[in-house]
Parts: sequence; C-alpha cells; structure tokens
Amino acid sequence: MTRHSEIVSAGDVSIETYIDGDDGGPDVVIMPSAGRDSGDDFDHFAGALSGAGFRVLRPQPRGIGRSTGPMTDVNLVDLADDIAQVIGAVGHGPAVALGHAYGHFVACTVATSHPEMISAVILAAAAGRNIPPDLGSAPPRAGDLDQPADERLAALKLAFFAPGHDPSAWLTGWHPRTMAMQQDALHAAQAQGQLERYSAAGTAPILEIIAQFDPFRPRDQWRDLRNQLGPRVTTKVIENASHALFPEQPQAVACAVIGYLENLR
Repeated sequence: MTRHSEIVSAGDVSIETYIDGDDGGPDVVIMPSAGRDSGDDFDHFAGALSGAGFRVLRPQPRGIGRSTGPMTDVNLVDLADDIAQVIGAVGHGPAVALGHAYGHFVACTVATSHPEMISAVILAAAAGRNIPPDLGSAPPRAGDLDQPADERLAALKLAFFAPGHDPSAWLTGWHPRTMAMQQDALHAAQAQGQLERYSAAGTAPILEIIAQFDPFRPRDQWRDLRNQLGPRVTTKVIENASHALFPEQPQAVACAVIGYLENLR
C-alpha cells in the first residue's frame, strides 16, 4: 500500500487527507465515527481497497492531526463542505462517500448538498431510530479520557464491540474536542428539521452495511432504509461485528464494498 498526505485548504479550514493507492483508481472517501480519526481504524480496509484498484481518500476531521478550522457554530453542511473541498482538490471526479457510524451523517449530507461530486454512498454501521439514552451516551463516555479505563471499557463493550472481541484498542484514538463539535453539528441539524432531508443522500445509490450485533441498529430495523428509499438501497450484513465494525471485520467489509463497487462499475 502506498500512502501520502496532503493538506487541502479553503478559507479558514485546512483538512489533512491521507491518500492510499495509485492515481488510476476510482476514489472512495472515508468519514470516520464521532471523535475518531480516519487513520488506524481503516488501515487494513484502505489497503484492501487500494489493492483492488481503488483510490482511498481519508480526510481527518477538524481538530485531528493537521486538520484545522472553526470548532464552534459548525453544522453538517460545513462538515460536508470540508469533504467536498477534498474531493475537488485531490479527487479524480465523482467519488464514493463512505461514512462510518457518525460519519454517515456527513456522507449523506455531502451527497445531498454536492450531488455532482458523489457517485455512490456507503453507510457503514449507521444508527437506526429510537436509540436508548444509555446507548446514546456510550460514545462520549468511551471517548472521555478523564474517566477510569474500566468505565470506558464498559461503554466500548456495550456500544461498539461484539461479544468475544477485545475493545481495549479503542481506549486510544479519541479526540473529545472534535466529538463535541460533531455532536453540536448533529443537534443543530435536528433542531432545524434538516436531518431527514440529509439522510436520503440525494439520489445516489446506497450500500448499507449493517453489523450483526450493532445495538444502534437492531434486527427489526434492518430493512428500514430500503423501505424508505426503495431499490437504490442495497443492504449487506457483516457477521460477528458490532458498531466499531472496521477493526472487527475489516476484510469482510472490504469484500462487501469491493463487490458492490465492481457491480456499479
């Protein structure tokens, strides 16, 4: 796998982007989970995609690595614009937007606000409806670096990792300031009644990847998105995985994504 890093700047925002793969492949742009970066969690996955001939762009969210920009009064369109700037600056035409967990909100918003830049959307471990409060509070508890490790591990086991999987690797890699900014952006979209419009991802074809044990998407909600949006949604369930998904089953996720994108091509 070949990787290099570039900085894409526009106005007062600069986004560091890892680029995996050669210049010939179609682009897949990754948007990570809340408060996490687009580095280690996706290394195996990015290597598999680049090995299959795809080019992977991994923009770091604001506040992570060398990515900078306003961290207050930020909305989902602002975060989507960051991704659009990356695609416009270093991409090779319309890209596939892949959003993991919280990142799916950003991916859908990019497809809604910049449809000409997005050829397809992949929603990996996207949350469903009616999330219980104890589950909704698990990500900030897991990412709170001031809390005892055993409490953070309990939150990771509850919300992110399937039974039998070791969650300790996710005691690191959190960025609380970025998570706070992202959660504020989501709450603003909810308060303004915009979230439902963004969640349709414009008119792009959608691959929805569901983790078998994801508590944010219980089995009785697995068909919700296809029922809502119809045949442009393809659903794939990854066994023996939960909300973290990529560190748990990177090869299975890569196979699902590669197969879907090859069919599109």
